[in-house]
Amino acid sequence: MDNLGIDPRELESAFSLFTEASNQLSLAYADLQQQVVSLTDQLEIANGNLRRELDEKAALSRRLSLLLQRLPGGVVELNEHGVVVEFNPAAGLMMKSLCLGAVWQQYITEHLQASNGPDLWLSQTENGERRISIMVNDMPNEHGKIMLIHDVSDMWELQRALTQHKRLAAMGEMTAGLAHQLRTPLATALLYSAHLAKPELSDQDRQKFGQKNLARLRHLEVLIQNMLSFVRGQDVPLESVNLLGLLNEAQQMMLPQLSSHQISCVLNVSSGADTLAVSANRKELLGCVTNLLDNAMLASKKGDIIQLSLTLNEGMAEVNVEDQGCGMSVEVQERLFEPFFTTKKDGTGLGLAIVSNLLTRLGGEIGVNSNLGAGSSFTIRLPVLYCPTKV
Repeated sequence: MDNLGIDPRELESAFSLFTEASNQLSLAYADLQQQVVSLTDQLEIANGNLRRELDEKAALSRRLSLLLQRLPGGVVELNEHGVVVEFNPAAGLMMKSLCLGAVWQQYITEHLQASNGPDLWLSQTENGERRISIMVNDMPNEHGKIMLIHDVSDMWELQRALTQHKRLAAMGEMTAGLAHQLRTPLATALLYSAHLAKPELSDQDRQKFGQKNLARLRHLEVLIQNMLSFVRGQDVPLESVNLLGLLNEAQQMMLPQLSSHQISCVLNVSSGADTLAVSANRKELLGCVTNLLDNAMLASKKGDIIQLSLTLNEGMAEVNVEDQGCGMSVEVQERLFEPFFTTKKDGTGLGLAIVSNLLTRLGGEIGVNSNLGAGSSFTIRLPVLYCPTKV
């Protein structure tokens, strides 16, 4: 050993260091093995939890899919381009020829027709014509839309029957009022006719009584027509009606009468309201507006200004007719929309009742705000036309 020049103490020291390093490596390896076991256990637990979550989500997906298939209401999903990407069997039954990949705008144009009331549409099905309700909802965090379809044909028929029964009940209550309304102009017409039968009557007086008699008979005709309109309440075809165009037409129709009374009518349209449209029968809705304008004119005096306004408020189109006339008491306002209630000498008392009934059928309403000596303000509120071609 001396010949090799190695100090035994150095060799012993090196061996000790090697032994210590070997022990440290053994300990590190054992610790590493323990960590591997722990991580393996944690991974197995995580995988188990993940498998359970996947199984639960798969089960939920199956249940939702089954629920979607069994739902009596229709569900249609549109992508961001307005293309049908999914629909359930109920939607297919309620909307004939609906298919995946169909462009909703084109489908609406070809297969659906606007019905009476907001969001109601006529659809041709295997069981004939049905009324369906279409509600559109945005999908959270998505660009598409979900459309909920309900067949409301039976409910609509029940509501129609109930409305008719209410009208008949109201008609029974109005019989006494109707008799009075008819008796007065009829008695006057008979009196004028009796004068016409006198042989000694001059031609001038005969012409005067003849004109008065004709006026009374025409008043009777208007009263009977209004009564029939109120009682029948028949459905008429609805269409998309641009309110600005309708108000312009009403203003022009009333212009000759307003000018003769030296009364002005100013049309005010709020920002963005010029394109507002509602689902209504144009002729009937025009009659409502001209009725309010005529009432405002009769309540106004020479030099007054009638304000005709169009605004959009909380998804409802509002048409307001405001005058500077004599106003009304609270008692009059409470009875204003009752059939045969009138404050006019020659009024039938049915004009505002017909207006109120019509607006109710269209899903709208009419309100009044008035103070004696401070004028009156009538407001028509109608739901803005839902247009599924824009989804």
